[in-house]
Amino acid sequence: MANIHPTALVDPRASLDASVTVGPGAIIGPEVQIGAESVIHPFAQVVGLTRLGRGNTIHSHCVIGGPPQDKKYRGETTRLEIGDGNTFRECCTVNTGTTQDDGVTRIGNDNWIMAYVHIAHDCQIGSHTIMANATQLAGHVSVGDWAILGGITGVHQFVRIGAHAMTGAGTTLLQDLPPYVIATGNPAAAHGVNSEGLKRRGFSAADIVLLRRAYKLIYKSGMTLSEGIAALQDPQALDLQTHEDRSVLAPLIGFLSASGRGIVR
Repeated sequence: MANIHPTALVDPRASLDASVTVGPGAIIGPEVQIGAESVIHPFAQVVGLTRLGRGNTIHSHCVIGGPPQDKKYRGETTRLEIGDGNTFRECCTVNTGTTQDDGVTRIGNDNWIMAYVHIAHDCQIGSHTIMANATQLAGHVSVGDWAILGGITGVHQFVRIGAHAMTGAGTTLLQDLPPYVIATGNPAAAHGVNSEGLKRRGFSAADIVLLRRAYKLIYKSGMTLSEGIAALQDPQALDLQTHEDRSVLAPLIGFLSASGRGIVR
């Protein structure tokens, strides 16, 4: 049987693994599923049609699975799906999806979500991300694996953030931030490749040199975005020699080729 404090309010219809811990004053709604070894701290709420995987930690005063802050929402059945090993620090809010999108907000695995972060309806969050205190994601935002968002980063609706990208504190993203790129400012401007983060994740020196060349081609050559994408696919443009060289560029090419809000410049 789950370790549930006697002052917690856990709906009997909720599904909790026997190893789940629920602290004093916490609230668990009737449609919630919580996986093994998860911990719900005092006064946190997990509500709505919400599924948490294994080993998640929800700290005090979070509201996970609340209805979308969207004036078009009329009580339709929508969901929140959270993977394994995520940490939500104090006072985070995460909303379910809307029927204007796929009806589901998704968060992957091993994300570190600091205090006062808001993840709005229909956001799609990858794995291993870090969102520092008071980061605010509007609806329909997507965040790739290993992205790092500095404190008080604000993200406009429908913006995409690529894998391994990074923002500085106080950044306002009104356009898409490509993979590997660092941005800061209000509105955001690009400031090179996230080289230090890539080193920590095992990218080779040759990979990082290649990504710096790609960055200069997209941001410094004077080409249009479509011209830059074509050049990235040309082995001669970046002196590509091996299949491995091409593979590290694939996330960048794929991201830039997809339609979006335009990229941070």
